[in-house]
Amino acid sequence: MRILMVTDAWRPQINGVVHTLERLSEVLTGFGVETRFLTPQGFRTLPLPTYPDIRLALTTPGHVARLIRAEQADHVHIVTEGPLGIMARRYCLAEGRPFTTSYHTRFPEYLSARLPVPEDWAYRWLRDFHNSGQGTLVATQSLADDLARRGFTKLRPWTRGVDTTLFRPDRRKALDFPGPVFLCVGRIAVEKNLPAFLDLDLPGSKVLVGEGPELAKLQARYPQAHFLGRKPIDEMADIYASADVFVFPSRTDTFGNVIIEALASGTPVAAYPVTGPIDIVGDGKGGAVSEDLRQAALAALHIDRAEARAKAQRYSWTACAEMFLDTVREALNGRVRVAA
Repeated sequence: MRILMVTDAWRPQINGVVHTLERLSEVLTGFGVETRFLTPQGFRTLPLPTYPDIRLALTTPGHVARLIRAEQADHVHIVTEGPLGIMARRYCLAEGRPFTTSYHTRFPEYLSARLPVPEDWAYRWLRDFHNSGQGTLVATQSLADDLARRGFTKLRPWTRGVDTTLFRPDRRKALDFPGPVFLCVGRIAVEKNLPAFLDLDLPGSKVLVGEGPELAKLQARYPQAHFLGRKPIDEMADIYASADVFVFPSRTDTFGNVIIEALASGTPVAAYPVTGPIDIVGDGKGGAVSEDLRQAALAALHIDRAEARAKAQRYSWTACAEMFLDTVREALNGRVRVAA
């Protein structure tokens, strides 16, 4: 089987969507599936306003249609709702081709954080976009419940995985910061709600790894925090394992791959009780969630690190690939399940 992934998110971006697609493609090979990608690479691009690291492809529906035909794929999966995703959906609907989609980003919340655009407007458009396909993959039950209440149908589960051979507790070493070390990893951007972490009255040190449009601003505002920038993956694995608590202040992520990377490293997680964290550590195993993020961070200091590691071992890329293929096969066979 050949599957064409149409995505507006791709390298050089480093985020959960790109990481998931790369790992999924690797694992699907073992299932006899060839994965091809239609991405902004090869197109002229322009930067997304307020977020120049994200490049949007400049092309036409006709060009995208020709590229999709040339791939001769058995199935088209639309990953994102950007220019390429919109044009691929238009092509599939015009040709009567079944296609699936995935919901990775709370775009309405991201948009309203930057511009005065009502979330309901964006959700109405997204509902039409995704409901026109044969299945929409979502990473967590709480996200599926929320989207179902908003009128999304054909929702299908799609977990994430973590490399437990790379991210592991025995990489723990002493960091050159006063302890305890509270770590946050991800894009340094407004939607990540980083001031909620940086404003906390916590002992020890606050360490952030990542780059993004808010980096210079936050460095100037919080000189006592340690901003390490982007790090190679091996060094990241060491940092995860060496932190005492991983703090995840975002309220808008749909999963949070970094959460299970921290857990696999034996580092307990502190977060708000929102989609992603509540699905992963909402049971109190491996982490603590609370509307009082300081309380959650301090509580996480006392969580057994072996318990955190055990929670991460529930997540595998093989299971991720199997769920994805189940939805693709249902779409190709004309059997679409709706959300319960």
